[in-house]
Amino acid sequence: MTTTIILNSLLPPPPPPQTHSPSGLTRHTTSFPLRYSTTISCNVQTNISRCNQVGARRLFAFGRYKSVHYQMDETKAFAVPRRNAVALILSSYFFSGVGLHDAAFAQPSVGLREYIDTFDGYSFRYPQNWIPVRGAGADIFFRDPYVLDENISVELSSPSSSRYKSVEDLGPPQEAGERVLKQYLTEFMSTRLGVKRESNILSTSSRVADDGRIYYQVEVNIKSYASNNELAVMPQDRVVSLEWDRRYLSVLGVENNRLYELRLQTPENVFLEEENDLRQVMDSFRVNKVLG
Repeated sequence: MTTTIILNSLLPPPPPPQTHSPSGLTRHTTSFPLRYSTTISCNVQTNISRCNQVGARRLFAFGRYKSVHYQMDETKAFAVPRRNAVALILSSYFFSGVGLHDAAFAQPSVGLREYIDTFDGYSFRYPQNWIPVRGAGADIFFRDPYVLDENISVELSSPSSSRYKSVEDLGPPQEAGERVLKQYLTEFMSTRLGVKRESNILSTSSRVADDGRIYYQVEVNIKSYASNNELAVMPQDRVVSLEWDRRYLSVLGVENNRLYELRLQTPENVFLEEENDLRQVMDSFRVNKVLG
């Protein structure tokens, strides 16, 4: 069974015909005042509010909206003015019985997939639509395919040069946090003129996981400022502005005489949207004994 909403007052006559696919979905096409038209298919089992969130972030990632098919096709037609197109989207919330407030914040959690490394001895969960990246320098590296500044990686100390017995060998959590921040700033050093970095430790903590091991968690924020004209002679011509603002979340654990660090990097504004999912990733990190 399919739920259909038609607003004749907002669409140019005649409305486009409906077509039924073998899967039982009804397809509606609306021309927007851009170079694209939007096609959305929803069945009755799909939450209507999710179908209406066509402007939601990363709808096309398919990791969160499994029942929504989103297509972008080039078109030269401008059948609906911009104001009417926006009204069409907003009106659909009322006709579907979902309030604007509920629809705007009804963000389902992204699915997580488990990664297990039996050779080096660690495991964690990561967003299922993230992709692996080779040659990134870490032991393992995944990133969001659309938000390129959002990624996860694992760093390991050398088994021949480290003799860690516990994460407490790093000192208390605050001291470990200072070490983590210093390492980040070293890696992000830049030779560009006019670059300035601001950083601070947001939180440090210690927890005992269900495997009985102690893990440290460190959260830091780093902002990078750069000049729009770094070669300008006069100081007033070198205007410095924010180029990126990121949050870095680290989980530290020790096993096999090695220090393991799970690293999450995300833009600060994205973190506010995905905090629940990212904290699930942090809590999932485990280090394991390697046999042999």
